Amino acid sequence: MRNGKIQIGLMGLGQIGRHLYQLAAESDDLEIVAVTDIGKPEILHYLLKSDTAGAPPCELQDNYLVNEKFRTRMLQIAKPGDVPWDVFGVDCVIDATGRYRRREYLETHLQSGAGRVILASLPAEPIDRVLIPGINDASAASGDRLISAGSATTNALALMLYFLDAALGVDFASMTTVHAYSSDQSLQDYAHEDFRRSRSAAQNIIPNSNESARWVELILPKFAGKLSGYALNVPVQRGSLLDLNCVMHDSGVTVAQVNEAMRAAANGHPLLIGITDDPIVSSDVIGCRQSLLFDAQATLKAGKNIVKVLAWYESLGHACRVLDVVRHYGKLDGDGGGK
Repeated sequence: MRNGKIQIGLMGLGQIGRHLYQLAAESDDLEIVAVTDIGKPEILHYLLKSDTAGAPPCELQDNYLVNEKFRTRMLQIAKPGDVPWDVFGVDCVIDATGRYRRREYLETHLQSGAGRVILASLPAEPIDRVLIPGINDASAASGDRLISAGSATTNALALMLYFLDAALGVDFASMTTVHAYSSDQSLQDYAHEDFRRSRSAAQNIIPNSNESARWVELILPKFAGKLSGYALNVPVQRGSLLDLNCVMHDSGVTVAQVNEAMRAAANGHPLLIGITDDPIVSSDVIGCRQSLLFDAQATLKAGKNIVKVLAWYESLGHACRVLDVVRHYGKLDGDGGGK
């Protein structure tokens, strides 16, 4: 920590990375001191200036990205182990590439001088901790070095399931995320290792697997073997929808009770959960900084004990949670990075 600010190294300046830069530039307790990406610094600067999410004014000066709060060294490096984080004195590294999700890759950040690594996506295998703000914050330990902040879908699912279960009792659940297409999808039909993902993201609804249910079972052990999950990638750039079907413990649960339970959760955790009574659509959730926006108009009761609920979310909200995790460990250690 320097001047009371957590020093962050950022790998990947894609959509989530640009959100992280925006949010850090708005804060008084964070500095992004170095960014590495495969893109040219001039192009990355151009994308930041063009971002409709509200990136702060910044200028590129001699391979430094400069805003009114901090200066960020720009590095055109592809592999985690090639970045000399110790030179920049980083407290933690946020890996926002979505590519290096295995322990062996993440550990190279530590070997290069990072005090801790925060993964902005789900890991490909078990690491020290998957931390979901509002759910298992208390489980964090100062010895954690490789931590995942989950994914946007994982955060939304875990929060909605946790609070519905706490208030009304949920026995089983099945989720489908109707998800905006991602940067690893092609806009034209193009050969991919997966048949369906070889089709154009801009022209198709593409069924896809999703890892969130499996990880939520580990975060909420009560639901081990009781969750399933699926994804539909759809032709929108931002704004996703979580469709959750719950088998309730009590067959007498009503739509009004479900909505009231989520309203209470939103009142108790306003930074994490929102609720809307308006007939919104996906573009209306763009800019939402919460992990989920519960759609009270959409709640349905099916039969005696099945309830369908919908919640909206988007990538900016997940970037907020990633930085929540960074701050949580900074407070836990008292020095910003666990060094």
